[in-house]
Parts: sequence; C-alpha cells; structure tokens
Amino acid sequence: MFRSMNISASGLTAERLRMDIVSNNIANVNTTKTESGTSYRRQMPVFQAIFDQETEAIERAKRGEQFNGNGVRVTEIMEDSSELKMVYDPEHPHADDKGYVHMPNVNIVKEMVDMITASRAYEANVTAMNTSKQFFSTALQIGQG
Repeated sequence: MFRSMNISASGLTAERLRMDIVSNNIANVNTTKTESGTSYRRQMPVFQAIFDQETEAIERAKRGEQFNGNGVRVTEIMEDSSELKMVYDPEHPHADDKGYVHMPNVNIVKEMVDMITASRAYEANVTAMNTSKQFFSTALQIGQG
C-alpha cells in the first residue's frame, strides 16, 4: 500500500543529494588546491534502480518485458575525469613553472542545468507523493462512509 510513497521518498532523497553535489561543485568552481593538493574535480552521483528481486528484474529486461522497480538509490559519487582547465596566470600562487593554473573542470552552465533538472525531478516526486497521500485519504473516507 505504501510502495508508491517509498518510491517517491527514495527519489526525493536521491535528488536532494544530487542538488547538494551540484551546490558543492558550484562552490568549488575556483578551488585550485584541495586537501589532496590537486585542483577540485567535478563530482557526479551514480543512480541505480532498486528492485525487490534484482535477478528477476534483469531477466525480465532481457526478455523485453516490463518490470516495476522500487525506487532509486545513489551507489557512488564519482569524480569527472575530464581535463582540468588551464588558465594562464603567472601571479597565481598555484601556477606551474610555465605560469598556468589548473582550474577545476566545473562548468557553471552545466551545473545550473543539472540543478534545474534535479529540482524538477524533486518536484515531480513531491507531486507523486502528495497524489498518493490524497489517494489514501480518499480511500479511507470511502471506507468510513
């Protein structure tokens, strides 16, 4: 009965984490030195569907059949391995021998698009959860009638 709410709740949790990661990327757009001594690298969440019986779901997918998941989870937060930006600034304290600074591989436009997408997905999960609540409330009222 509460499966739909659990699915929406898992989506809310995953999208909230995604928004936190995007916020962290934006906050570190100019971080040229992290605790590890390197420039900040963009982070990205990796999502995975949750199944009651994962093996059955995989077999059904192979046969082209429909299957219902039970939500989503973040399995890891990985670093973007794309090239760091090279900016010529010989006065910068982290400039190399040739005067170039290794800037983070964070693209503000891409991060804003990701933030909007995560926000819309979060809103969709809130709407789905509210619809489920309304459905349950109506069902209870009918049962009392």
